[in-house]
Amino acid sequence: MMTKAEIDIAEKDYFRGNLGAVYSPEKTLFRLWQPFAEKAFLRLYDAENTLVSSLEMKRNKSVFELEVSGDLDGIQYGFAVLENGELREFADCYSRLVDKTAKRGIIVDMRKNAPDGWESDKPINADDPVIYELSVRDFSMDESADFKNRGKFSAFCEKNVKNKYGGLCGLEYIKSLGVTHIQLMPIFDFDSDKSEYNWGYNPRFYNAPSGYYSRNNPILELRELVLSAHRAGLGVIADVVYNHVYDAESSSFEKQLPGYFFRGDKEFSNGSGCGNEFASERIMARKFIVDSVEFLAREYHLDGFRFDLMGLLDIKTMRQIESSLKKINPSILLYGEGWTGGLSPLSERLRAVQNNARLLSGFAFFNDSFRDAVRGSVFDVNDRGFISGDTQKSQPVLRAISGNYPKTFWTENPAQTVNYVECHDNHTLFDRLNIAFNGTDSQEITRAEKMAAALLMLSSGIVFLHAGQEFMRTKNGSSNSYNLPDSVNSIKWDMLYENRELVEYYRGLIAFRKRFINDIRGGEILEISGGAVIKSERFVIIINPANETITLNFDDEYEVFIDDNSASDSPLYTSKRLCCERFSVLTARCKTGEKGN
Repeated sequence: MMTKAEIDIAEKDYFRGNLGAVYSPEKTLFRLWQPFAEKAFLRLYDAENTLVSSLEMKRNKSVFELEVSGDLDGIQYGFAVLENGELREFADCYSRLVDKTAKRGIIVDMRKNAPDGWESDKPINADDPVIYELSVRDFSMDESADFKNRGKFSAFCEKNVKNKYGGLCGLEYIKSLGVTHIQLMPIFDFDSDKSEYNWGYNPRFYNAPSGYYSRNNPILELRELVLSAHRAGLGVIADVVYNHVYDAESSSFEKQLPGYFFRGDKEFSNGSGCGNEFASERIMARKFIVDSVEFLAREYHLDGFRFDLMGLLDIKTMRQIESSLKKINPSILLYGEGWTGGLSPLSERLRAVQNNARLLSGFAFFNDSFRDAVRGSVFDVNDRGFISGDTQKSQPVLRAISGNYPKTFWTENPAQTVNYVECHDNHTLFDRLNIAFNGTDSQEITRAEKMAAALLMLSSGIVFLHAGQEFMRTKNGSSNSYNLPDSVNSIKWDMLYENRELVEYYRGLIAFRKRFINDIRGGEILEISGGAVIKSERFVIIINPANETITLNFDDEYEVFIDDNSASDSPLYTSKRLCCERFSVLTARCKTGEKGN
């Protein structure tokens, strides 16, 4: 590992310009930052991986440069450095495309890899995001839907995909549900050589779309996915994993300049739980991350980024990311996991963790307090949640709905919270409820599912859904399915029909939220025996986690939009007597504009 003195020397020799292969049809300029090497070489390869040229690069202070004339589009390349008598060859960490072995970068003319209409494509702006998390593979692998391009980017471009009941599936279904964005689990190059199934959280090259999800042209096919989503009115968010790499020792970063890009003293530190952690606080490591998100946002028209283990990235880097990306897309969404996966040498005061949220006003953070209150702690499978009988967990739920957070919470701004009850990690909500109810009462599970959905959709902040939670997605009880086969992880599209009552409930809740969320925010919390009431200017929300009906009588007529059976953006019925059934949520609006009694 590098000493602090060596790191300081390298830091003084930072470089502000473009690195990697700067392509044009007339020439390509290659730049490599390496302040200590004696020599550096550009290696060019043919399609059979045969070395055809090894060209010595010229040093320009801390950077080696070489300009090669002609159109190099499609040529494979790499760098080699001679340092202390050792020659190390590696792929360019800035590679925009890599070969099937991930040992070479490929020079790319991005303009040639654009679908029709790409130049006029625009980002999606949603004032109140409802995000739908997907794995590209899970989306289309199951035979319950008639996708043609199973497990590939192209499946998102398919029209009129049906399940065996004739119900609409795929991107068209997601659009019909009413969500505003899809969040794609990692889609950039990751190690996929050693397992049949992969989630992608073992990154290698951050700027290169994964060939694992491509038929033959990853850049074009990912852009086609984004364009199809945008034409459907859906934003696309990329789940990015800058906190660690798959294998630090063999990575291009470590071969380029050993000991610089990763934290650690005598060995790699492991705050990620994956064997290493990226040293984002170092100038050229920070530059790489900022350069990378700028490139991805600009070249793939992305509408947001979800940062995996964001707590391992430093605050200064995140602020630079925000500043740079807002210039490209002022409405871009930025959020992440405000925690680490283990102990890290990065000082707590420098980390992009929940407790430092006030220093990162442009970022939202996953609200695990809300998650654990609603469903029970993800670290204790026997822990009950608000929807399964523990009424003592009301406060995080009520605060999320009212939007009134105490000063002791990590933020007072609801826009910084990403509220959720299920994601790709841990049990699905259905599997967790199945444990809570001992798998014996499907009606109680359905009731709890509806209650969770209503609490989530009425919350202030960003709403986050895991694909399939609206039709009781199950992973057969697995709490960590990252390495399990398609039979466990794939979306079973037939469940859309089998659990259509819950699907329609979600659809109605989303429609209600889009129309009325601003009217219910900031409500006054009134805790009553057995439950709670949240009152805003015209709306009343009754939350009943108990086994008895809560009844409120009013002098005025109230229009009910949400009860234990249905949800809609149009009134279901009108009454002066509001009866919130057991384990449910009821939402109503005063017809005369008064609060009622």
